[in-house]
Amino acid sequence: MNRNRLLLIVLLPLLLTLAAGLGYAVLSLPEQPQYLQQLVMDNMADSGVSHPVTAVLLNFRAYDTLLEMVVLLLALLAVWSLDMADPQHKTAPSLVLDTLTRLLTPVLILVTAYLLWVGAHAPGGAFQAGSVLAASAVLLSLAGWRLSDKLTALPLRIVLVAGPGVFIILSALSMVLEGQLLKYPVAQAGLFIVILETFATLSIGATLAALFLGVRPGKINKNKDRKHK
Repeated sequence: MNRNRLLLIVLLPLLLTLAAGLGYAVLSLPEQPQYLQQLVMDNMADSGVSHPVTAVLLNFRAYDTLLEMVVLLLALLAVWSLDMADPQHKTAPSLVLDTLTRLLTPVLILVTAYLLWVGAHAPGGAFQAGSVLAASAVLLSLAGWRLSDKLTALPLRIVLVAGPGVFIILSALSMVLEGQLLKYPVAQAGLFIVILETFATLSIGATLAALFLGVRPGKINKNKDRKHK
């Protein structure tokens, strides 16, 4: 029995159980959860932002967002641990793709900044901004762009853990200041959320882009050097 078949046999029942549990949880939700909606609206003044979704994700239920970021990071570590072969780019990118990349990448970065900024009072925020940032990195990757060796070791890892790391630091700080996990001081709640969203955007974008590559960027560069030799 090969390795892939064994993994399928082990993981399939677990995934089906998880899917069944999530389905049951969704079907069990009340049709009109007015109490929760009203509870959020009643506490908006203490959230530090004016958009209810951002208030829930980064204040009232911030630990959910922290766990989601940790899951993303664990998924990347799992992909890297598989030690898959690096993708082979046998042909240079076309002139159309290269020109499109040069035109769209700055626009996508601006959209990332806008989504990050607007999340405090309108739909947007770290996950949306991080996804657009990752899209720009994927576009660069398809056009043959690669990070230099100096950026694929420690700097990349710092960016990947920056979001969860800042979350944990602010969690500890909130315990000291308020005596409760991720309960921000009302006066500083807005500042805490801005800091969290900024670092979360960078981490989410880097993690999603690294998941697209499937292998550590440093490994791609090393393999390319071997081919040139």
